[in-house]
Amino acid sequence: MGRKIRMGMVGGGQGAFIGGVHRMAAALDGQIELVCGAFSSDPEKSKRSGEELYIKPSRIYKTFQEMILTEMTLSADERMDLVSIVTPNHVHFEPAKMAIQHGFHVICDKPLSYNLEEAYELQKVVHRSDRIFALTHNYTGYPMVKQAKQMVRNGDLGKIRKVVVEYPQGWLSTLLEASDNKQASWRTDPAKSGIAGAMGDIGTHAENLAVYITGLKISELCADISTLVQGRLLDDDGNVLLRFDNGARGILYASQISAGEENNLRIRVYGEKGGFEWSQMEPNTLTVRWADKPVEVYRTGSYNLYPEALAHARIPAGHPEGYLEAFANIYRNVAKCIQAGLDGVDVNPLFKDFPGIDDGVRGMEFIYKVIESGKSDHKWLKM
Repeated sequence: MGRKIRMGMVGGGQGAFIGGVHRMAAALDGQIELVCGAFSSDPEKSKRSGEELYIKPSRIYKTFQEMILTEMTLSADERMDLVSIVTPNHVHFEPAKMAIQHGFHVICDKPLSYNLEEAYELQKVVHRSDRIFALTHNYTGYPMVKQAKQMVRNGDLGKIRKVVVEYPQGWLSTLLEASDNKQASWRTDPAKSGIAGAMGDIGTHAENLAVYITGLKISELCADISTLVQGRLLDDDGNVLLRFDNGARGILYASQISAGEENNLRIRVYGEKGGFEWSQMEPNTLTVRWADKPVEVYRTGSYNLYPEALAHARIPAGHPEGYLEAFANIYRNVAKCIQAGLDGVDVNPLFKDFPGIDDGVRGMEFIYKVIESGKSDHKWLKM
């Protein structure tokens, strides 16, 4: 490899949470370097943020438009290759579209866009280009999630019959958005978050995980959506019955008012021969229960895993790997694909595994159907 992949960032300035996570994930493998950014809609804040990150002053930009257009004028051995978009939902579409149209690869935070119309338009833009578009459904980066996926693909569990996925949090159990909490403020604001609150923020992670692991498509859903904190404008709790395209049945629960919960994303999948369970709170373990033999426990880094899991484990078994490493697996895989393109070689298929534009569109369709079902007297809706 001749050089690192050069990255620009939109958002993620002072006071942001997820921007720092993206930067740590991008830097973890030493394959990506942050070279420029428009870190805030406030030009002065963008300048201060860039200075804290030791970005060259001439490459700290006031707007994402200025960044993309100026970077285009730089020589090929200097300008950025990749744009990382780490803004609230309503500022995903425009920078992603502009970056792709100007020849840059994109990694974007989820959900894909503010509304479904933007999602469909961006999908067309990406499909017409030869650029990489990745979406940070970061939980797909865990080695044991990849192990679970391959066990399903290999038929180890037999035909899948039941999927139970849940994502409870408790941080919005009170009207936190009435304070000066930035994260609560934009995530509960329809003008910035879109039509959904909890179901858009974390329900999409649950949907993505269920579809990613099982390889099944949701064919129908029936939703009960609630706003349980008085004064809140968007949903903070939801329960969804699922029907999959192979006949399997499922349950999805996403809540941000489950007091005392942190980020307890958990999935259970049951087939004809057995089932498994994975929890984000204990991500290095996959517990497999068989119909006709003892329980098996798979651990990250152990010898008996599928290659897809081993390729995304970084250290020997017994050394915990977590959220940042899973996030970093998406960045590393994108970097390897970009580098292969620069070198004119084929990339190892193991590293082509990251969420893309079609996953993002499906997630937006899921949000819209869930909210529609939650408001409708006709509960079962086709996806």
